[in-house]
This record gives sequence, C-alpha cells and structure tokens, in this order.
Amino acid sequence: MDQQGDRRVSDDSKPIHQRYDHLLDPGSLDDECLVNNCHPRDYQNPPGLASGQRYNLVVLGAGAAGLVSAGGCGLLGGRAALVERGLLGGDCLNTGCVPSKGLIRAARAVHDARMAGHFGLNIEAGASRVDFAAAMDRMRRLRARISFNDSVDRFREKYGVDVYLGEARFTAPDRVEVAGRVLRFTRAVIATGGRPAIPTIPGLDGTEFHTSETIFNLRSLPAEMTVIGGGPIACELAQAFQRFGSRVTILNAGLRLLPREDVNVSHLIESRLLAEGVSLRQGVNIQRVERPGTIIYLDDQRHEQRVSGGCILVAVGRLPNVEELGLAAAGVDLGADGIRVDDRLRTSNPRIYAAGDVCSSIRFTHAADAMARVVIRNALLLGRERVSRLVIPRVTYTDPEVAHVGLTKAEAENTGQIVETLTTDLCDNDRAILEGDEVGFVSVHIEPRSGRILGGTIVARQAGEMIGQLTLAMTAGLNCGTLARTIQPYPTLSDSLRRIGDAYELSRIGSVSRRLLRGWLAWNR
Repeated sequence: MDQQGDRRVSDDSKPIHQRYDHLLDPGSLDDECLVNNCHPRDYQNPPGLASGQRYNLVVLGAGAAGLVSAGGCGLLGGRAALVERGLLGGDCLNTGCVPSKGLIRAARAVHDARMAGHFGLNIEAGASRVDFAAAMDRMRRLRARISFNDSVDRFREKYGVDVYLGEARFTAPDRVEVAGRVLRFTRAVIATGGRPAIPTIPGLDGTEFHTSETIFNLRSLPAEMTVIGGGPIACELAQAFQRFGSRVTILNAGLRLLPREDVNVSHLIESRLLAEGVSLRQGVNIQRVERPGTIIYLDDQRHEQRVSGGCILVAVGRLPNVEELGLAAAGVDLGADGIRVDDRLRTSNPRIYAAGDVCSSIRFTHAADAMARVVIRNALLLGRERVSRLVIPRVTYTDPEVAHVGLTKAEAENTGQIVETLTTDLCDNDRAILEGDEVGFVSVHIEPRSGRILGGTIVARQAGEMIGQLTLAMTAGLNCGTLARTIQPYPTLSDSLRRIGDAYELSRIGSVSRRLLRGWLAWNR
C-alpha cells in the first residue's frame, strides 16, 4: 500500500473537517452547503448512552451501506449509532456516482450539440463553446441538492439515529470509541467503504496526479489528460473529458478495456472511444513518470515509449478502508477483499457484520445498499439471508452504456453448462434508429431446456434503465418466455427485450411441430 493512501486513511494530526477539505472547492457556496449537510463544522456529538446501556446497532461508516443499516435500524424502532469521520454520503455522494454522472451528462450534452447537424440543426462555427467551469458548477449545485438525503439532520430527525463525527476504533468485541465516547453495542456493522488504489510507479508521487476523489475539483479543462487504467471509471471519465475537449490517452496494463465484460463488449467500447478521438494504448507497462508529467512505458513489444501525461488520472481499482479500526481488539479477521465475512455477512466476531466495499469485490452503491438490507434482516431480525442469492446488476456509464446482470457468456460456459445465447442488435430497433443510437445490442444467456435466464448484457444509451427488467426476471425466477409475454410500449429500446423473448419462443417450436402446425392451419382454411 502506498504511503499517500496511508496518510489519507489515518492522518490523525488534522482536525476532522480538514481531512476532506482537499475534496472541495473553498470558494463554492454549494460545497459549503454540502458540508453543512454532511459534516457540520460546529457539530456537537451526542452525549452517548447511560452507563450499562447498549445500542442495538453501531455502524462505522456513512456511505450507502452504513446509511441504510443505521436508517433501517431506526425505522424498526431500534437504537442506532452512526459514526463517520468524513462526509456523510460516502464516495457515492461526494466523489463517486453523483459527481461523475453529473459531469458525464454535461459531456454528453456537448457531444450531442456537435452531432446536431445529423438532426437538421446547424450550429455556426464559433457560435458555441464549452464552459467547463459552468459544467463543474452545475455538478456541485446538484450534489449539494442531493446531499440533504444523506444529511446529519435527516438521519437524526427522521430515523432517530445518534450521529457521531470522528474516528471510530474498536476497543473490545462489543464496544467502539469515538471522540472520547465509548459506544457499547449488541450488534455492529463495519461499512467504512474503500478508496482509490495508487499503483507504485516511480516518480508518480512527484506529480499532482488525480484520482476519482480529486478529479472533480478541476476548475479549468486540461488540454491533455492521461488516464491510467482500463476499467469502468477510466472509460467513463476518459470519454467525458475527450468530449469536453481534452486530448485523452488511456494507458491500460490489460489487453482490453472492461475486462469483466465479454470480449465483444470490450471491442465495441474501444471502437467508440477511438472514433471519438481517445488515444488507446493497451498491454503497457508504465516504468516511471518524469516531471513535468512525461510518462515512460513499455508497449506490448517491450519497446520504450513516451507520452506527455498532462493531467494524470489514476483509475486502477479500489482498496478497502480497514486501517486504524482496532480490528484485532474486536476479533475481526481480514480476507482477500477486506473484512472477511460469511454468506450472511457475519465477521469472525458474531456480534459484528460488514457490508459494502469494505468486504466485497462487488463495489457498487446499489450492491452496498442490498448488502445492508441483508445485514438488517440477519443482525436485527434473526434472519438467514444469504448474500450469494442476490442478483446484482452493474452499469458502466460510457456512451453507449454497458449494463450486465448474472453470468457473462464466458462465465456461463466455464461452469460447464449448456448455454444458449439470444442476441438482437439495436440497428433492428425502431426507437434506436429514430434516435440515431443504433450502436449496441441486447444479449441474453439462457439454459436451453428450461429457458432460465443465466445472465444478460445490454449495450445502449439507456442500458442502465433497461437492465432492471432482466434483473427482475432473474430475481423472480421467470424464464425467457416471460419477455415475449411482457408488453413493451412502442417505440422504445425495451422492445428489444420482447424480441429476445420472441426468438426464444420460436426456438421452442421444433421442425416437426412446425410441419404439424402448418398442416393444421391448412386444414382449417
């Protein structure tokens, strides 16, 4: 782990509010509103419970998993304590989903304006310009507006949660210390989330590189940007900044982008980024970074190459926040993905559970939310919910979006199952044709005999809005024929799901059945 990462996690020398000030614009009233909601500077922690009393649930971390856990306990009538050292809302609100999707939307508007000529709108040269600062201001304004949902006041007043701001540390298997107060508990949840991983590259520390935490502080558009990484965050932000007008280069250690997706998906996104002007270098090994930002790397032929780094964005994955929690005192063990948990999200200490990025390789806000609901049922309601039974979709917010649920084709085939894949291209969808968004497809993998849906991928501009139908079908145990019987509005991209269902139904009718059916219909003329 790099030293900079350690400083971000455990720098106890600074007052709490100063540890996130580097994530905010000191001149922004919207950012000040965010702070007032999510970590008021003059906030006084509750006095704590009387001696001998316990909380039903003490929650460490106020990201998605922590907020749902504490709020759920409060709604059920339990006594909950929520501890957060930074801003309530976690990465999703402050440095992840919310700011990134706000910026991506602005970049899409820029792209659509450039493509307006295809729709009969002629914008004269020089009549429009990109105001990057305005786009960033819009993002901050909307983030501040959304921040009320995760605010200290809301969780205190609506859910009856005791909110403590400060560093939390286990001092025993059944107690946590924060800001000089000892909180005893019957159950606890570790939901401290994660942070960007920083690769060990000589010279990188000497540059003012950005991660997904700090990139949203930019006030001016960089002329050049080098993105190190090839996953969803790297692809999303590379496309966004290229659309704003930066010259973007992706340096990817892997041989293809989005390695968790099927190969055809990776190639489609790569082609789209290249068509928009992104420079893509894959299979590279970064050797060092030289000031003022020249990156030296080895290409796939082991030849040394140079690229002017410009603004450097590091997006190579995330690490769980497990330092300085006093896990040994609590009897909590670590595993490959952070906190080690069983299928019911219990740690090695049966009093303590974990949820979200701190204990799972599935690092999405909606996954953290779902895990927190499992924790509530198991920790507070004597449930026996298993996290392995969750059907969790994922979305990469490039344009087109990539949405997936269940097994990929490669994963399904690796299980040894017989897999049938049904695919329809967007160029056959009327809405996609009318919108000018024909690049993409819907692909569903099924078990041939039963029609059980094993997984599916949607590549489309609104793929994230469409994947819910496949997720619902899988959760409910419905087979692929249900898609044919589901009436979709016309014209919509979702009609492609009906086409998948129709293809499945037709495939069930064998050649003998077809001959018999034709004979029956001929006899009934």
